[in-house]
Amino acid sequence: MILNINKPAGWTSFDVVKKIRSITKEKKVGHGGTLDPFAEGVLIIATGKDTKNLSEFIDEQKQYRACLKLGELTDTYDIDGKTVKKMEVPYLSKGTIKKVLNSFIGYNYQIPPMYSAKRVNGKRLYELARKNITIERKPNKVRIYSISLITFGDDFISFKVSCSKGTYIRVLGKEIAEKLGTVGHIKTLVRTHVGAYDISNAETIDNFYNSWKLLKT
Repeated sequence: MILNINKPAGWTSFDVVKKIRSITKEKKVGHGGTLDPFAEGVLIIATGKDTKNLSEFIDEQKQYRACLKLGELTDTYDIDGKTVKKMEVPYLSKGTIKKVLNSFIGYNYQIPPMYSAKRVNGKRLYELARKNITIERKPNKVRIYSISLITFGDDFISFKVSCSKGTYIRVLGKEIAEKLGTVGHIKTLVRTHVGAYDISNAETIDNFYNSWKLLKT
């Protein structure tokens, strides 16, 4: 079974896996690409024999809507972290913002953030970060297929981005802020597409639970 679940903010991807496992009583349940706890949106869940197909979803192109808060950098590059730096935000015109966003289209190299689930030498990076340990990380080659401005204000930018697997939108947000002459962190993040799977067709966990109960009665 392949499920398109709308992950709520505040849940880890594994929280969703555990919840679906408890609802369906399936032993084998997995997800097709991690979403940060603060993020929400499309999370592909597979159960039973379909878990062997999860790598296909990990490789799929993904699309996000993000809001970048300017003037404050956090240690996690998102709203869940501690503020580690503040800077003034220069005057930004629509043209300047669009030019900076467009500069990211194509292939880029990103250094995975310390606060991430990536494993290095068998250790999750976030486990080291929580102990105030920082280690060297190899840059990952990622691709931005498209990026466009939705709206902006004095201290924020909302944008839409389509990208390859392995792209950290938190890192992208940090780099956008830097190119604009300030610092920033991602305030909200919604994954709207994973390949052909769209957020408009994603089920909430509550809806899935209710429909599953009806199916089994």
